[in-house]
Amino acid sequence: MPNPNERSDSAAPAILIFDSGVGGLTVFREVIAARADARFIYVADDAGFPYGNQPPDALIERILAVMGEAIDAHHPDLVVIACNTASTLALAELRKRYTVPFVGTVPAIKPACAQSNTKRIAVLGTKATVSLEYTRTLIREFASNCDVDLVGSPKLAGIAELELSGLPVADADIAAEIAPCFVDADGRKTDTVVLACTHYPLLTERFRKLAPWPVDWIDPAPAIARRVADLLRERPAATDKTPPCIVFTSGRVPPAPLAKALKGYGFSL
Repeated sequence: MPNPNERSDSAAPAILIFDSGVGGLTVFREVIAARADARFIYVADDAGFPYGNQPPDALIERILAVMGEAIDAHHPDLVVIACNTASTLALAELRKRYTVPFVGTVPAIKPACAQSNTKRIAVLGTKATVSLEYTRTLIREFASNCDVDLVGSPKLAGIAELELSGLPVADADIAAEIAPCFVDADGRKTDTVVLACTHYPLLTERFRKLAPWPVDWIDPAPAIARRVADLLRERPAATDKTPPCIVFTSGRVPPAPLAKALKGYGFSL
């Protein structure tokens, strides 16, 4: 009798995308564009949201538990951790525990410094991501010729969730969160901002509108999609297309505005 958990090489690869909430949709939209034939399962740990303000040890334990259940339930061929905080905290341990390939999300400090003209950049992330030694190691390794301002926002991920759920947030609240990114000192202005939380690209248009001067906003999603495509390059494209599905760990039914947004991404609800 065939094993139901085994798939032939000609079957659509199963890609599991994981985030604390809906921020990983910014990664999903790039990955599905790169590998449209794949079977996508999006796991949103909204029962544990937000991640950025939680103690690291408790958060690691939770991520490992939720990911373990998701892998056992869906048997993915590849997992994308579409969350900077989860990646920097738990990716190494996940790779030790499971043989499935993982693609993580880390602050795009190296490309930001490479493209900056003024050599003054900001890293805008959750409080957890910007405070981790992992992030500071990236700065030491790749930003020796740049001034880097670390900006930890306790509110932006939640604001992004509200916006996607049809609850717009006032301009002043968003402007206050991004204001520390903009530094004008020694005749050099910040010209590049790294979006070190996958929720934040959901707000990029608001950021551009509210920024005191134009900057480049660096979204890691295109690079993640390229890595996924590379890892699955030997899997031929499948002919059957399966609609992506989304799982909320809280078991909630998305409110109407969020459900509409999710259907716009192609999810079958």
